[in-house]
This record gives sequence, C-alpha cells and structure tokens, in this order.
Amino acid sequence: MIYLLEDDESIRKLVVYALCSQGWEAEGFGTAEEFRAAVRKRMPELVLLDVMLPEEDGISVLKQLRRSPATSALPVIMLTAKNSEYDRVEGLDAGADDYVSKPFGMMELAARIRALLRRRRTDAEQGAREYRAGPLFVCPDRHEIRVNGADVALTYKEYNLLCLLLENRGKVLTRSVLMDRVWGFEAERENRTLDVHVRTLRQKLGEAGGMIETVRGIGYRFTGEDV
Repeated sequence: MIYLLEDDESIRKLVVYALCSQGWEAEGFGTAEEFRAAVRKRMPELVLLDVMLPEEDGISVLKQLRRSPATSALPVIMLTAKNSEYDRVEGLDAGADDYVSKPFGMMELAARIRALLRRRRTDAEQGAREYRAGPLFVCPDRHEIRVNGADVALTYKEYNLLCLLLENRGKVLTRSVLMDRVWGFEAERENRTLDVHVRTLRQKLGEAGGMIETVRGIGYRFTGEDV
C-alpha cells in the first residue's frame, strides 16, 4: 500500500490512478489529519508526501513520522514544487529518503518507488546478523539500532548507510560507492545528500557517531572495533 498526502485533488487523483495502473494499492489524502488516521489503521509500505500543504507543511508531517518508532523507518518520497538546493536539503535533513520536483513524470516517480521498495525487500531478506562496536548494537534482521542500550530511530537511508559502513568496517568507501549503493537510481547531482545523511546519522548515534570517520577527498569509513 502506498499513501499519498497531496492537497491538490487533480494531482492526487492522477497519481493514485497511475500507481494503481502499475499494480500497486494506493490511497490519497488531502489533509495531514486524514493521512495520520489512515496510518493508524493500516501501515503503508511507502509514503509520497507533498511539501506545500494548506494547514501543515510536509516537513512537519515528516518529522512527526520520524519521531515515532512505528514509522521512523517508513520510506518517504517528498513531492515538491520548490527546486532550490536549500529546500531539497531541508527535506533530506528532516529524514526524507528521496524527493521528486513538480512537475514530474509518472514513469520517473514509479521507477523511484520501485527502487526504494526493492532495496527495502532486499534488506528484509538478509540473514540474521548482529554488529557490535563499543556502545553501538545493530541487528539488520530485526532492524534494531541501539546505543548504550537505548533505541535509535533512523530513516531508511540512514539505516542502509550505517549497515553498509558496518559491513565494510575499516575500509574507506568512496562517495560514489556510497551514493550508488545507498541511493542507486536516486543518486542525483545533489552534492550535499551524502553529507547531510552522515551528519544526521552521527547526531542520532550520539557517542557512537564518532566511529564514522571522514576521509577527506575520498569518502567515509567505520572505525569501531569488536564489530
């Protein structure tokens, strides 16, 4: 099930129709309150979230999703008429997994949805593993991240980025490798996407965030021991 929060009725009907024609279940909502009520009844696989809403902006809705343990890892693609670097970074910084600027083509939107859902399924199919490094504990099979025993809520991309770094502990992963492995099709020309996610990941991991090392001019690596 894909949920769309979009106040423009014509766009909402068009997107829902197009998604259903692609074989997905989809439902659209015109207000944040209707959207939240639907999430409480049935958890979607992915959310398409308009930034510009009449009563409550999409960034605020996104932040609320990320604060709740039940929806903290829910894949979210932002739909926005804004196209400046600041607005894109604001959405990524708030926890969006991707963004699509209006006007957008339905083929592109469908491709982005498929890519995001495909990575989610791949992650869910991975065998049980556990990573431990100092105060950090990560179990990809159960999607558990804890620092000093306290649960940490990460976005889907932050989670994938952390797991990739853990899988390659001690190795320097270049920016291009990280962008390709984590963002794939969505690896656009936005230079700050990776840096924004690394910064927020470090902040959320607190004490454990220092184990993500910046290798200037190359990329990042995870330096924690006993993983």
